[in-house]
Amino acid sequence: MNAVSNTQQLMPKHVAIIMDGNGRWAQQRGKRRTYGHKVGAEAVRRAVAFARRQGLTSLTLFAFSSENWNRPAQEVSVLMELFVTVLQREVKKLHKHGVRLRVIGDLSQFSQRLQEKIAAAEAKTRDNHELNLNIAANYGGRWDIAQACRRLTEQVTDGRLAIADIDEQRLSDELQLADQPAPDLLIRTGGEHRISNFLLWQLAYAELYFTPVLWPDFDDHTFAAAIADFAARERRFGLTSEQIHSMIMADKAPIED
Repeated sequence: MNAVSNTQQLMPKHVAIIMDGNGRWAQQRGKRRTYGHKVGAEAVRRAVAFARRQGLTSLTLFAFSSENWNRPAQEVSVLMELFVTVLQREVKKLHKHGVRLRVIGDLSQFSQRLQEKIAAAEAKTRDNHELNLNIAANYGGRWDIAQACRRLTEQVTDGRLAIADIDEQRLSDELQLADQPAPDLLIRTGGEHRISNFLLWQLAYAELYFTPVLWPDFDDHTFAAAIADFAARERRFGLTSEQIHSMIMADKAPIED
């Protein structure tokens, strides 16, 4: 971890968002919770457009956790259909703007139809480089770590890897999003102050930003406020403020011929 470069960089490269508050937003307006999810899809579009304009490398959105299967069946059904609809409607726009789409999580529990839509969308946008848009669906941080351990175990069993070679980097390489920088900033909307089993390993050094704004109301102003808060923080990565200041001053010193 390069403390100097990360301290000097005011813009995060990777932002992760827990999109919370769709149901409450709808209930406050006398609507069904499912209406909030539909309106929330518009907030996703705004967030993606903002991230692309700001030059972010990656945007990861927590759309559906592994625990969300416990919600009312009708709400889960609407969420699944909304997922299919949004994929069909948005993938051409994402591709046009150079956005690479990836869906992370245990996709095996989704319908064959949805799995096929996901695969097609990922294939269409695979070679895009403007922005990595990661949608976490049926995702859990504990599942992510467990499946990484399972892959390492298989490599040891097959003789491709020695137990002594397993370290943090080896485990990290088997996690979801291993090919992208770790999130610099986590935003959670809706007023709750927890990470809810989201990217447990990847968020180790992320800055956390909580806002009471419900997800359907999340707009450019709210996103910009989170980034401004991030820019005002000192990221030390285990060092002291004095060490970081010294490193920054050394980095700024003129180079003699």
